[in-house]
Amino acid sequence: MTDLRTTYLGLSLKNPIVASSSPISRRIDNVRRLEEAGAAAVVLFSLFEEQITHEARELDYYLDRGAYSFAESLTYFPDLEQYNLGVEPYLEHIHTLKQRVSIPIIASLNGPSDGDWVEYARKVEQAGADALELNLYFLATDPDITGAAVEEQYLRLVRDVCSRVTIPVAVKMSPFFSSIANIAKQFSEAGARGLVLFNRFYQPDFDLEALEVVPNLKLSTSDELRLPLRWIAILYGRIKADLALTSGVHTAEDVLKAMMAGARVAMMTSELLARGIDRIPAILQDIRTWMEEHEYESIEQMQGSMSQQAVDNPAAFERANYIRALGSFG
Repeated sequence: MTDLRTTYLGLSLKNPIVASSSPISRRIDNVRRLEEAGAAAVVLFSLFEEQITHEARELDYYLDRGAYSFAESLTYFPDLEQYNLGVEPYLEHIHTLKQRVSIPIIASLNGPSDGDWVEYARKVEQAGADALELNLYFLATDPDITGAAVEEQYLRLVRDVCSRVTIPVAVKMSPFFSSIANIAKQFSEAGARGLVLFNRFYQPDFDLEALEVVPNLKLSTSDELRLPLRWIAILYGRIKADLALTSGVHTAEDVLKAMMAGARVAMMTSELLARGIDRIPAILQDIRTWMEEHEYESIEQMQGSMSQQAVDNPAAFERANYIRALGSFG
């Protein structure tokens, strides 16, 4: 029998498939279905900093200030209640799920700044969450803000959150750092027990008829696996934090590649949204079949086996790959 067990953030998991943050987890029956289908853990939909400050009556000032300059600016703020349950209901949701399912529940906080909202890290811990994922996203549009200042803001937030909780904290990283390896190391040193590579940002589009900027959401494909795959392979063995791969996980082959790069878990959302929760058992069976055919006894055996430190040609992960790829079109 193949052994699919792995560990992530100190949690023992029955296999490496984790349902990543999405609206699927808003419903308790969906989380129960995820567990029954074989998901090893679930990352809940995010609780946004904007919602927390809104409920604390702190967002009104910013809404009003923008409205004085641009009357239409109010339409750019999301209807947070359409996505979230609300602050206290979110905490209750965690508490209820811990009574209904046995797989680990990882809460998610989404925010750009280090304000009073980080106290909610302690609240999700008290509600029963097994771990916490920080989904950090600050879009620095001011040309006077340096990259170093943005990094320090993120690091301060991670340190603040980690100092308030005893449960493990993971950071969901952006790929848009000038030195990914360095900031990954700093996140780990700031207290992050895990790093999730990478956050998938949704870019706005233009409506040419209405002349409006509109939201645009497209599900991922397996082609998007290559960016996090490369960086997990580079980071494996160089930092202490556990590595999780997200973006582009759709098939058994995607999961296996993530493990060989050095990930502890492979996080999946788009495949579940597009084809349903019942895809998980088929993917798990395909993993078992591949492992048996290739004589792998366990997931642990393959983890990191194709990392930069393990392969015969480490330069394949760096500039040499770029030159070779261009040369293939000659």
